[in-house]
Amino acid sequence: MSKHVYIIGHRNPDTDSVVSAAAYAKLKQLLGKTNHVAARAGKITPQTEYIFDRFKVPVPTYVPDLIPKTSYYMSGSCTTVNEYTSLWAAVAKMEETNSQILPVVDAQGKYKALLHYNAFARSVLKILNPEKQTAVLTSIDLIQNTLNAQPIITKDSSALFKSSMLVAASDFNSFASILNSHKSENIIVIAGDRKDVHEFCIESGVRAIIITAGFMLDKSLREKAEKKGVSVLISPYDTSSTAMLIVYSTPVSSMADTSATPVKGTDTLRKIKPLLAESPSRALPVVDDNNKVIGVISENDLLHEANIETILVDHNELSQAVDGIDNYNILEIIDHHRVGSIITREPITFINKPVGATSTLITNLFRENHVPLPQDIASILLCGILSDTLILQSATTTEIDIETAEYLSNITNLDIQTLGKDLLSAASHIDGRTPQEVIRQDMKEYTEENLTYTVSQIEVDNPNEILSKKDQFLAELEMERRSRKAVLSALMVTDITKLTSLLVVATENTQEQFIDFPQQEDSVYILRDIVSRKKQLIPLLSEQIEKLLAK
Repeated sequence: MSKHVYIIGHRNPDTDSVVSAAAYAKLKQLLGKTNHVAARAGKITPQTEYIFDRFKVPVPTYVPDLIPKTSYYMSGSCTTVNEYTSLWAAVAKMEETNSQILPVVDAQGKYKALLHYNAFARSVLKILNPEKQTAVLTSIDLIQNTLNAQPIITKDSSALFKSSMLVAASDFNSFASILNSHKSENIIVIAGDRKDVHEFCIESGVRAIIITAGFMLDKSLREKAEKKGVSVLISPYDTSSTAMLIVYSTPVSSMADTSATPVKGTDTLRKIKPLLAESPSRALPVVDDNNKVIGVISENDLLHEANIETILVDHNELSQAVDGIDNYNILEIIDHHRVGSIITREPITFINKPVGATSTLITNLFRENHVPLPQDIASILLCGILSDTLILQSATTTEIDIETAEYLSNITNLDIQTLGKDLLSAASHIDGRTPQEVIRQDMKEYTEENLTYTVSQIEVDNPNEILSKKDQFLAELEMERRSRKAVLSALMVTDITKLTSLLVVATENTQEQFIDFPQQEDSVYILRDIVSRKKQLIPLLSEQIEKLLAK
């Protein structure tokens, strides 16, 4: 299976993260790398939703985690066989494709059973038990196809029936006695060039006569056979080969293993490993939510690398990455934050520059590769820059951001100030959103030595909307802090009209004293002239946490 490369931002993605993933995936695709897919690791914010709706750009695929799953290790699509195919044809297909297993499906492609050599051997031995009468579930069509026989007379050729086989090898009287002791309507007689046997079988009303070695039915018996409804086939093989092949004419579904449990592409490796270990062939079919077979997974597949790889945008710290990212090759990182803790297996392309937005870096990668920017992608990239720099007013804004924004503005004919106000308006309303949604929409986790803390950020035009529900927000922040065993969890409330912020903080009482910001009220601190979490707040918090560690 060809590898998919997910281009993905951080958990709880902001606008810059989602835009960067979508735009960089588009650049890769325009460069001919069609296996690159834009992804996101969380729910998009109202602002991001507004941008993608406004410019009619598909929102990146939601990937909640990258914990190893069946679909990431499948060797690819597999050969299947219809449940009414003969066992002979099914086994031939296994040999042709060098397959250990062959999923048996119905007409809609839904999983029915699994053919593997153990199941096949057990089933054939049951049929060929010398202590029991050989009985085979088959049809005239299946027999004819398996033998490559010449049909002379066929009646109800597609109907399945369970039949006993008799070989007319003894003298006539002995054979007649044996035939009379069976129910004639479900008997298949295998006979050579013996007109007396043929005539007696027709008169007895057997289900079918298989004449071996290419011998023909006497013309004088044809009309009688048609009236009696007896099917007649001419086998090109000798008697012993014909008898063996009729056993193989049974539908594959009757010989397959119905106890083999298929797995889903979304099942984790932890779940499927014991199922694979129990499977006689150490392999299992993989089905989708509609029970349709989409592939095969084997223990051997798990020894190979996954069929996905990743490119990270707008982050480079493991604590901010989607769960399970450490199981896969990271090919590139494109970011504008501090260098964090992610360790790669091999050397990679790592673009990390002190600019205001990752969207700035992605835009300039289009320019460096001499790839014209599509209008819709240029529009969302401009939004990404304006969102992450507070319309180019944040302390993180650089000359590169300003020049890049002007470049995109010229391409799209969008006014920077008008568009910026539209974006801030879309981001600032919290009506109908719970405190949990607000806190988690743009939350990042940081680590200083052995201490963890989280900082969420929301941009509003009136901080009182948050302060009026302070107790609810503090309760949610405290839940986040405890669940992560963090030293603090905070919400940075940025006033987009005054370009200043407040910090609502949940922390242990014994540790609250280390927060060295002016206090407006209990658990609320003033961040005068601070609007950038990355460049202004986090360095200050890091200093204060270092002082706590030093105590």
